[in-house]
Amino acid sequence: MQSRMQNPAFILPGAMQSIQELFKAVHAGGVDGQTLELVHLRVSQINGCSSCVDGGTKTARKAGVSEERLATVVAWREAPYFTEEERAALALAEAATRLSDRADAVSDEVWDRAATYFDEKQLAAIVLMIGVTNLFNRLNATTRQIAGAWG
Repeated sequence: MQSRMQNPAFILPGAMQSIQELFKAVHAGGVDGQTLELVHLRVSQINGCSSCVDGGTKTARKAGVSEERLATVVAWREAPYFTEEERAALALAEAATRLSDRADAVSDEVWDRAATYFDEKQLAAIVLMIGVTNLFNRLNATTRQIAGAWG
């Protein structure tokens, strides 16, 4: 496979810098870094973004996510390696990524469970991580970015 073009965020002046500022804000939101990396990885898996799965796996390892957790995040409901907080964040990530799968995309049950473990600032960070990851997934999948090409 060959990419169609460079990632659009690198082409338009200021786009990548703005996205990086969002990432900084997300990481300042008080959510454990491993949880954010698991959310990023799961969203990227759902969207089939090989570039983000590849990069997200590497970033998650650097954040201390174990190999067992990396290998089973795709099946987090059945795997014993995740905390209740992480499960709530992953459920929110899946619901917010699969918006068209059901009429009530992010149900009160999913939201309320996440709100049990995270305060408003932390929820904002998780929702922004989901949104920014979905943005990158769409940019990368549309332009066929190659896994591993970013270093």
